Amino acid sequence: MTSYDVIVVGLGGMGSATVRYLAARGVRVLGLERFQPAHDRGSSHGDSRITRQSYFEDPAYVPLLLRAYELWQEAEKDSGADLLTLTGGLYLGPPESTTFAGSLRAAQEWDLPHEVLDAAAVRARFPTFSPAEDEVAVFEERAGFVRPERTVATHLDLAARDGADLRFGRQVVSWDANGTGVRVRTADGEHTAGSLVISPGAWAPSLLAGLGLPLRVERLVQYWFAPPGGTEPYERQPVYVAEQAGGAQIYGFPAIDGPEGGVKVAFFRRGRDTDPDALDRVVTDAEVDEMRARVADTLPGLVGPVVKTVPCMYTTTPDEHFVIATHPEHENVTIACGFSGHGFKFVPVVGEVLADLATTGTTSHPIALFDARRFA
Repeated sequence: MTSYDVIVVGLGGMGSATVRYLAARGVRVLGLERFQPAHDRGSSHGDSRITRQSYFEDPAYVPLLLRAYELWQEAEKDSGADLLTLTGGLYLGPPESTTFAGSLRAAQEWDLPHEVLDAAAVRARFPTFSPAEDEVAVFEERAGFVRPERTVATHLDLAARDGADLRFGRQVVSWDANGTGVRVRTADGEHTAGSLVISPGAWAPSLLAGLGLPLRVERLVQYWFAPPGGTEPYERQPVYVAEQAGGAQIYGFPAIDGPEGGVKVAFFRRGRDTDPDALDRVVTDAEVDEMRARVADTLPGLVGPVVKTVPCMYTTTPDEHFVIATHPEHENVTIACGFSGHGFKFVPVVGEVLADLATTGTTSHPIALFDARRFA
């Protein structure tokens, strides 16, 4: 039986980046994934994910985002893949809204290039948008989108190129650790290593059950609409997050996949609890109608037929901050979960952090916000 330096469980966004950085450092790494490469069964799919730096969730994320941008560009250079596209980002809402006020706070605190636009300026500059008269927006040029499936596949390819042992269709049934190593069991055998990284996405509540983390797995739906006037006006618009009075947020993208691809939009947080092994993949007419009605308030020209709908999952913590930490009971086990619907833009830097923790037990990146012990 081959023994490894590190085993990584889960090869979605975070796990794929972790095996990439471990292998690049010459670490003997085994990656285990229950599904196939770059699959659509978890949270790292849907053609596009927003990336932004004026981060309304908390300014403490900004240093990680700055590093993530560097690593996206590095991965593109190393692979030749097109992963990151900058379109600009618009963060729209009432002046007191989290989306506007939080984005402005982060931009000011970190001296990020940005503009503040009133409703008339938004309509003049981005005519697909129709904000209410009392709404305002932060616009930043250094926002855009990344391609999730392509990113995962690219990181896996780079990891394999550098010697990672990657195995798919391998569901982990249990793991244990002691002071000398770790053991991971799958349906077809067991594997040992010096340390373990667990990045299980929506399966964190079962694989990390002993920690008692207060994680909620939610079903969210991504929608693509075909505007009646065609997609051409939407090809030039920025990515956006738009919040109404009361806190309901939607987010969306330019038309990035041609006239037939539609224009993607989704609720940021309006999910229902789900079992990751029994995710309801049927999207109802009522769900489509609810999304269309909300979109009509912000982008009234987008209320055409639905082209496609794709459910995905958020694994959310009570404070909506991540869990990235050494396991409280096992110093040779690193955990990464609870990305709460806003994690994919951090994929490369989280991979770098997890590679650090798995090999040295520490990292120079600021991750104190993500300590698993905060829920105790």
